[in-house]
Amino acid sequence: MTTIACTALATGTATPAHAIGSTPDNTPGFNGSVWATAYAGDTVYLGGDFTAAVVDGKQIARSRLAAVDAKTGRLLDWAPAADGTVRAIATGGGAVYVGGAFSKIGAVKRDSLAKLDGTTGAVSAMLNHTMTGQPYALLIEGNRLYAGGNLTDVDGEPRGMLAAFGLGSGKLDGTWLPKADDQVQALAAVGGRIYVGGKFKKINSAGGAPRLAAVSPVTGAPDPTFKTKATVIVYGIAVSPTGVYAAHGGQGGKVIGYALDGTVRWTMTMDGNPQALAMLSGTLYIGGHFDNICATASTGTQGSCKDGQIPRIKLAAASPSDGSLDPWTADGNGVLGVLAMASSPALGKFTAGGAFTTINGVARKRFAQWG
Repeated sequence: MTTIACTALATGTATPAHAIGSTPDNTPGFNGSVWATAYAGDTVYLGGDFTAAVVDGKQIARSRLAAVDAKTGRLLDWAPAADGTVRAIATGGGAVYVGGAFSKIGAVKRDSLAKLDGTTGAVSAMLNHTMTGQPYALLIEGNRLYAGGNLTDVDGEPRGMLAAFGLGSGKLDGTWLPKADDQVQALAAVGGRIYVGGKFKKINSAGGAPRLAAVSPVTGAPDPTFKTKATVIVYGIAVSPTGVYAAHGGQGGKVIGYALDGTVRWTMTMDGNPQALAMLSGTLYIGGHFDNICATASTGTQGSCKDGQIPRIKLAAASPSDGSLDPWTADGNGVLGVLAMASSPALGKFTAGGAFTTINGVARKRFAQWG
């Protein structure tokens, strides 16, 4: 395993200016944590456990769901009301798919999963299911909506933490049947694979890719050509055509860059868990509850860096090719820090949601956008 930290800073050579500034856009804040963000065109949708947006010091009711104009930063009128925490969002075809710990959206009963109109917020008649457990991650790929979490059954049909639904019908897919033996935290897709991250050790009794696996988008069968030996939980995944990047927990925490066969290309170690990743314009953005990037992989008590460190508080940026630390800084605050990230290549923007209340000392309550 190659451990790379701070390569760009250690060379002593001049580093070009980062394409995105460290100062976030002017956007609304929220009075509770933001657990999920997703772009659709010029809109960014948010989910969490908040009950109000904060605009110019005034609270505006938003019950765990909200939308922001990504270009202007203006809070939009879109305001469906969930009665429990929203932990996952996916967008596609003018719809917003949400998952979490809710039982109703407005007056409409929906057990942990719902399809909403992206303009009006109205609840679709489709995607009406009963579940044991809840989604922590949602993904749209092809003609399916994929869900991962602690799901053990849907409509009485057994499921191993993962399920898929037809986008056109909303019906439970009876052919995509991967079975993870523990919780799923993250989903991503590229190159004809669905990447699955979480706490599991096996999928379908195949133990070649613990905590991070690639499965078929059609059947859910594990791809035997992707093999990892991850020993700790995966909280977030980002992908490119040439690599897979995972935010791992553990003592301290690590971001690991994997080749498409699961080989470790590089490792970045920090003094707190990374919890979310976003790829934009050739840069990998990292969010979590860390305060420092470690100079080596060696960590001590509670994950503290033992051989030197470079401050990066809750947010950092790195090269996806070798893991070298980027000079970009946008320091957050709080304990939990960043919980969710999303990017829009079309807009050249990315977001962070979480429990922070400032970025670089400027008030940004639990949501920020750059670009």
